[in-house]
Amino acid sequence: MVRLAKYVKPYLVMLITAILLLFAQANLDLALPDYLSNIVNTGIQQGGVENAVPVAIRKSEMDRVLIFIDASEKDSILADYTLVDSNSADYETYLAEYPALADGPIYVLNNIDQTEMDRINPIMAKALLTVTGLEQIIADPSKAAQMGGDFGNFDLSKLPPGMDVFTLLKQLPAEQLTKIKDGINSQFETMGESMIIQAAVGTVKTEYQALGMDTNKLQNRYIINLGAWMLGITLLSALCTIIVGYLSARIAAGMARDVRRDTFQKVENFSSTEFEHFSTASLITRTTNDITQIQMVIMIMVRMVFYAPLMGIGGVLKVLSKDSPLAWIIVVGVMMLISLIIIVVSIAMPKFKIIQNLTDRVNLVARENLSGMMVIRAFNMQDFEEKRFDKANVDLTAVSLFINRLMVVMMPMMMFIMNIVMVAVIWFGAKQVADANMQVGDMIAFMQYGMQIMFAFLMMSMLFIILPRASVSADRIAEVLETEIHIHDPKAPKQFPVPFRGEVEFRNVSFRYPGADEDILHDITFTAKPGQTTAFIGSTGSGKSTIISLLPRFYEVSGGAIFVDGTDIRDVTQHDLREKIGYVPQKGVLFSGTIESNLLYADKNATPQMLEDAVVIAQAKEFVESNPEGMAKEISQGGANVSGGQKQRLSIARAIVKRPPIYILDDSFSALDFKTDAALRRAFKEQAADSTLLIVTQRVSTIKNAEQIIVLDEGRIVGKGTHQELMENCETYREIATSQLTQEELA
Repeated sequence: MVRLAKYVKPYLVMLITAILLLFAQANLDLALPDYLSNIVNTGIQQGGVENAVPVAIRKSEMDRVLIFIDASEKDSILADYTLVDSNSADYETYLAEYPALADGPIYVLNNIDQTEMDRINPIMAKALLTVTGLEQIIADPSKAAQMGGDFGNFDLSKLPPGMDVFTLLKQLPAEQLTKIKDGINSQFETMGESMIIQAAVGTVKTEYQALGMDTNKLQNRYIINLGAWMLGITLLSALCTIIVGYLSARIAAGMARDVRRDTFQKVENFSSTEFEHFSTASLITRTTNDITQIQMVIMIMVRMVFYAPLMGIGGVLKVLSKDSPLAWIIVVGVMMLISLIIIVVSIAMPKFKIIQNLTDRVNLVARENLSGMMVIRAFNMQDFEEKRFDKANVDLTAVSLFINRLMVVMMPMMMFIMNIVMVAVIWFGAKQVADANMQVGDMIAFMQYGMQIMFAFLMMSMLFIILPRASVSADRIAEVLETEIHIHDPKAPKQFPVPFRGEVEFRNVSFRYPGADEDILHDITFTAKPGQTTAFIGSTGSGKSTIISLLPRFYEVSGGAIFVDGTDIRDVTQHDLREKIGYVPQKGVLFSGTIESNLLYADKNATPQMLEDAVVIAQAKEFVESNPEGMAKEISQGGANVSGGQKQRLSIARAIVKRPPIYILDDSFSALDFKTDAALRRAFKEQAADSTLLIVTQRVSTIKNAEQIIVLDEGRIVGKGTHQELMENCETYREIATSQLTQEELA
């Protein structure tokens, strides 16, 4: 995937935006468990009372609380409150909110910051719990013995009847009162700070009831407020998800489009040398299936590769920040998941490359079967081809099933690990709650964090499942994009002389295929002049088609040089060179569309009259006009709905439309009958009277009247001249001619 990283650059802004949105989404999702914890702990268990610091408290109750607060803290705590009585300016406002104000003054909490709240929270909690304990003794003296030790061995049960405990405590010597406070604090040390505050909340709620406040309304308001925040966070998270989904689709589709475009453009510039390295089936698979794999993984990567780690790491940090005794459960679960992912990926990775190669094989066999269907039927080889396709299909199926079975096992295993972790959290969390070391809401939040962490790793595991195959696909595409093209345009190209004549000269040309041990062409030297026909003839494999493939630079010469109008073809651009050539390949190639669109392929600005003239010269007028559609007749893929002769004539007509100064006809008359062949050559000669004509053929009759015939044998020129000259001095040509023509035809 790294080899294709440059394609991310145009979409960098969208990618950064998506990452920022994912960061926001992760933080929003990680905030939800805390809100749920607060709803359970504060909203339900504590009745909506958040702190042990009451927002209002009766003066009489505050006086009792201050008894158990160190002298150094009393002034600061009183500074956080305002005393309200009947003489206060806002008396009526406070009276409506706190009806008990009518019976006596109260303290109202000032608007203090969270730091100060956190500081005085445990101080007020301990004092309130102590006051509540004493008030319980006053209400039920039998409980005094249970708290005797907590008051410095001061037996509260021996107090005289009617004695006010708080009045007595105020009168105690400072040393004894300090001893009582130390005894109380020693009991609080066995409890966690959060549990002390939660226990004191009940006292605060009782005080609110004594003040005449509606505690049910307070609880409902707290729960609804937090619920509204949770709903808002969820909606924002959903909005982030939608936007990220849109951006990821845009990035993935755009990158796939760019990679597909560059791959296609690269393949278009391949010479025949590169095409020998990559099969057509493989190039099709790479351009379609492989790029689709990359598009899919990019879309998932944008949505998961950043979000999943943020959720996983963020969840772990949240758990650790709570200093929970259950953190080890998450650590064990994560280690188990990581181990499972490593094992699965290490097994599956090598198989993904095999899958892509087998996909190439299926593509190849299917393509050969479809293109060669008539040959298969003619030789009754349907059963053989079915078995051949079945083998390719079964091989691909077997590897795909192996990987899918591996993934099928992986998912239940991950769910099993996740469920084990949840059961462990509930089991050990319940024990912690029972021992007063954890609140129920904290355990629920911990469970949610555990689920988020597990799902984060689950998402990462899904990424690891598809990433190896996409990585293989990316490497296959990178192979195409990074393939060095052997034929390049010069950095400072020359221009052909004006006026352009079209004289072609091969000067001591030799050629060998890449990787071959020896040359296939040896010292080829000839000159093809404008207005003349230069024909190539020889036995099969003698190098005829190879020679004319060198002129358009489908291959690069290994030695010597080719000149057109005195200019080395390697000194001009391939576009300029091929612009001067009208090429008719050995196998006529038509494109899906109409007859007209195929002819316009040579010159999109050609007039209808030019098209009609070309059809007439190519001897194709009869069958074109025999169709009701005429030039608008549909041509199927590869020209499958026209005969071989019709295909060749349309290919020749296409070259004629271009009206180039150089024509290359590579055995382009082989599918024509002799009458049509002769008529076409006569008409063609008239039309291309000033052009250089290079013809490759197996028919002596086709080139009998050529100004120059070049006879090839095993890559060497063994004869050069006219028909009569070669009949006299070239044994190879004479053998070919006598095998095809009668003595009368040879004369």
